[in-house]
Amino acid sequence: MAKSSNIVARTGNEAMAEAMRQINPDVVAAYPITPATEIVQIFAGYVADGVVDTEFVPVESEHSAMSACIGSSAAGGRTMTATSSQGLALMAEMLYIAAGLRLPIVMADVNRALSSPINIHCDHSDTMMVRDSGWIQLFSENSQEAYDNMIQAVRIAEAARLPVVVTTDGFIISHGMERIEMLDDDAVQKFIGSYKPEYYLLNFDKPITVGAIDLQDYYFEHKRQQVEAMRKSKDIITGVAGQFAVLAGRAYNLFEEYRMADAELAIVAMGSTAGTTKVVIDELRENGIRAGLLKPRLFRPFPKEEMAGALKGVKAIAVMDRSDAMNGHEGPLCLEVKAALFDASDSSDKILLNYIYGLGGREIRLDDIRAVFNDLSGSIKGKSIDKVNYLGVRE
Repeated sequence: MAKSSNIVARTGNEAMAEAMRQINPDVVAAYPITPATEIVQIFAGYVADGVVDTEFVPVESEHSAMSACIGSSAAGGRTMTATSSQGLALMAEMLYIAAGLRLPIVMADVNRALSSPINIHCDHSDTMMVRDSGWIQLFSENSQEAYDNMIQAVRIAEAARLPVVVTTDGFIISHGMERIEMLDDDAVQKFIGSYKPEYYLLNFDKPITVGAIDLQDYYFEHKRQQVEAMRKSKDIITGVAGQFAVLAGRAYNLFEEYRMADAELAIVAMGSTAGTTKVVIDELRENGIRAGLLKPRLFRPFPKEEMAGALKGVKAIAVMDRSDAMNGHEGPLCLEVKAALFDASDSSDKILLNYIYGLGGREIRLDDIRAVFNDLSGSIKGKSIDKVNYLGVRE
C-alpha cells in the first residue's frame, strides 16, 4: 500500500528540485546551464530560506562543480549536483575521477544537444558522451519518474558505492508541467536513511589515501573492481526499486515492458519518446497489430541478458537513438541491443533496424512512430528497409 502522498503540478526541473529538498543533502555544488539551471536555482532558494541544511557551493564552472562534489563526497558528505550538455562535457575529466574513487554522488542531467552548432534543446548526446565514465545512468520518461529516480538514486549510489546520474529530456520534461505524486518529507527521509560511509577522509580513526598515483602494479585491478561493482549494481537497483514500490506504490525495474507479452513488432526507446510510442501502440493494438515497447530505464550498467530475454519472441525490432555514434554504424543504444541479442544467440532470425531521431530537439511525432512500425511490419513481409535510418531529417 502506498504511503501518504501529495498530488501536485510540477515541471521536471521542479520535481527534481523537490526531490533534492526532501533528500536534504549535506552539500550541493553547481554552476548554471540551460535547461538545468532551474533545478539548482530552486534548490538554492530552499537553502537561502533555511528549508534545508545543505551547504550550497556556487562555483565558477561545471568542472569546479564536480571537483567540489568529489571533495565533499570524499570527506563523507551526502552530495548532489545538476548540469546539462556542455556542462557535462566540461565535467567529463572529473566524472571519471568520481567513479574511480567510488564516490556516491548523485547528479541530475537534463539531456541537451552538444555544440556545435549551438543548440539548447533535447537529445541524448551529452549522456552518451560519458556513458563509459563509470556512472550508473537512469533515464526518466516524465516528471514523475524524474522525481522517483532521484530519490532511489541516493540509495543506489550509497549501496553500490558508485555515482549515479538521473536524466530527463531537456524542455520536453524539464520545462513541461505535469501531474506528479510526491511523497511526504518524512517518508523520503526514512526511505533514504542516514548516510554512514565506511571510508571517508575525515574519519581520523581509519585514515585513507584518496587520489594516489596508481601505475602498472594496481591500476588494472582497481578498474576491474570498478567494473564488478557496476555489474553487481543491477541487483541493488532492483532491490531499491522493490522497496520504493512498497513505499510509493509505483513499480520500477531495469526497463519497462509495455504490451510486450505477445508482441511481434517492438520499439526500444528511452526518455520522453516512450510516452509517444505508447499512444501509437495502443492504436495499433486496436487494429490487431501486436506492437510493444521496451523502455530502458537503466542504460549503465546495460542489462543485456535481461533485455535479450524480453525481446526473445519479437520478430522485428526498431531501436530509437536520440544521439548518433558518428559513423559507429548504429547509434549507441542500438549497438548495445544488437550485442545483447548476439550474445544470447537470438539475432539470426530477427530484423533489427536503427532510427536516429530528434537531434537538437527535432520533434518526434505520432506519425513518425507510426512510420517506424510500418517499416517493421513491411520488413517481416520481405520489404527491404535500410538498417540505419535518420527519422525526420530533411535529406
